[in-house]
Amino acid sequence: MPTAAAAAVSAKPRSVRLLPNTPERETASLEGRREDVEVDTREGERMPRVVATAETQPLMLDGAQARLCGDEACTQGFAVDNFLLLEVLDAKGKVSRRAAVGFTDSVFVGNEQVDNLGRHAFTFEPNEVDITGLLPESEPFRIRATALDFWGVGRVTAIYLRLEPGAGRSEDDLRGQ
Repeated sequence: MPTAAAAAVSAKPRSVRLLPNTPERETASLEGRREDVEVDTREGERMPRVVATAETQPLMLDGAQARLCGDEACTQGFAVDNFLLLEVLDAKGKVSRRAAVGFTDSVFVGNEQVDNLGRHAFTFEPNEVDITGLLPESEPFRIRATALDFWGVGRVTAIYLRLEPGAGRSEDDLRGQ
């Protein structure tokens, strides 16, 4: 019985909160900084300040599609000022991949340029930002999400990771053909 129940649960979409809603605050009032991150900007600070940060428990993709949204049911979008830094950690806690989502140009961690996902924007529709390609297909991982700001005011609405079973990766359709 428990196996059938577990299979039924895993066949349903699930949501994991990445960040809570964090009200708008002036950049200068944000005390924490990501000293290892540099933003290529003409206005504001090159070393961004931390608006909010959190890390998930270990997750498995298991063929699901992974997208971002603003609520557990994935009916709302989300907003971030300036950007969200997503870091994928392997089972040993080492960062394996990074991506930036939001209103920023080039972001660097050390001498590595971070890929941008999605539009250059402050707000996103539910399911608009697909991060499936960032995640390992069959290994456990955790996601560290950090909302960062470098100019004016910083804020982030709640952000959830939505895992939709069976959606899989788009390139999987071409494998083995």
